[in-house]
Amino acid sequence: MRELASTPSPEARALLAELSVGLTIAQAAQAPKLFQLKIKVGEEALIKLLIVILRAFVDSVRVADKPDAADILELADTLAHTYTHDSLKDIILALKEARTQGTRFFNALDPAKIYELLKAYFDRKARFLENRHLDHKAQAVGQEAAALRQLQQLAPAAVQAVALMIPADHPNAQHLRQKLTLINQKHRRGLLTDEQAHEQRHQVQQAIQRHPRPDWQPDEAAQHAILRRHQQATRRFAEKLGIENPKHLGA
Repeated sequence: MRELASTPSPEARALLAELSVGLTIAQAAQAPKLFQLKIKVGEEALIKLLIVILRAFVDSVRVADKPDAADILELADTLAHTYTHDSLKDIILALKEARTQGTRFFNALDPAKIYELLKAYFDRKARFLENRHLDHKAQAVGQEAAALRQLQQLAPAAVQAVALMIPADHPNAQHLRQKLTLINQKHRRGLLTDEQAHEQRHQVQQAIQRHPRPDWQPDEAAQHAILRRHQQATRRFAEKLGIENPKHLGA
């Protein structure tokens, strides 16, 4: 680790520059997090990667006073334990933006300045993620509103379709189906206006409904009278047949 922190590496700088081309906050946010890399490659390997990134950044800044190997080692260890849920690409992008966005170092670069640069980047990242979340939320609300409007438009037709469902045991089922077919065909051909088609479908709907008719049913006294007549008829029939116990005939 000490050798990585103290030895400039033009090859590492070129590789990091290549990785940073076109890199965005959104891409960095999707990259594997430091704690995931720690599990996959180990803590030592993770700190070495951070050392390489920091050393390349320090070499790219044209100032006289720079962090030494001990400073870079301490920086790498601190970053590995501080930004556990951010990615290496976040670190690369933060340091790239520090170089390319006109940051003034006043001929000196110390660990405190690097921490400040990283904090500014992660503040921007937090605002970016929050705004993206709000955009997605607003988009989802808009989609829900559109779906609700569509449902409201389809609801009357769906209700009418349910109301016009003809039970299979309806005594006039075939006739009512044929009538609905004629109404639909005439409506499609322009022989019926929307109002006329609606009115005729409403008539079919009324005909589909089968309401109980209590006035058709005998009251309790009438039911007893009917039962007595049936019993008397059964006894008379039994007497003609010479049957002593009319219960066998349902009396």
